[in-house]
Amino acid sequence: MREILVLTHSVHGNTLALAREIARGVERVDGFSARLRSVAPLTSAIEPERAELPEDGPALVERADLAECAGLILGSPTRFGNMAAAVKYFLDSTGTEWFSGTLAGKPAGVFTSTSSLHGGQEATLLSMMIPLLHHGMILVGIPYTERTLLHTTAGGTPYGASHWSGPNSDRALDESEIRLARVLGRRVAETAARL
Repeated sequence: MREILVLTHSVHGNTLALAREIARGVERVDGFSARLRSVAPLTSAIEPERAELPEDGPALVERADLAECAGLILGSPTRFGNMAAAVKYFLDSTGTEWFSGTLAGKPAGVFTSTSSLHGGQEATLLSMMIPLLHHGMILVGIPYTERTLLHTTAGGTPYGASHWSGPNSDRALDESEIRLARVLGRRVAETAARL
């Protein structure tokens, strides 16, 4: 069984909900399972320190997760049109993996959630792609042949899965967002299988 690493950071649970749907998409591909992990939360972007991980969240990512995965799907809530500091802090710590080519040639996808409808979903997804390209990963998006992309009124982009959580961060994933998240997971696993 080959594994796709679904790596996330979630504050209100929305990005984690998206990660779980992506994992379901991965597991629809024969021979693949999802390994759900979280980056360490930070207490402050000014003086980063590890904060406590919620008891109901996934385990923290370890370097072995990166080495063992057949592909990576990275998620973060949006912060001013960019990935959250905890995700950037984690990516900044992967110099050893970059130097050794641990992720080179593996497929990757990205996902995000925002509390405002035009809060920078696509900019966040693009910001997460840049370090993955530096790692030599093969980016996988969602093509417009996936008809749900043409009809979503909340989240979902060709750059990756997304979710609009509403101004109070309490809006559940809708059917379109769930479908597109599962499509992304499935596409990354299928790409890994082809590679």
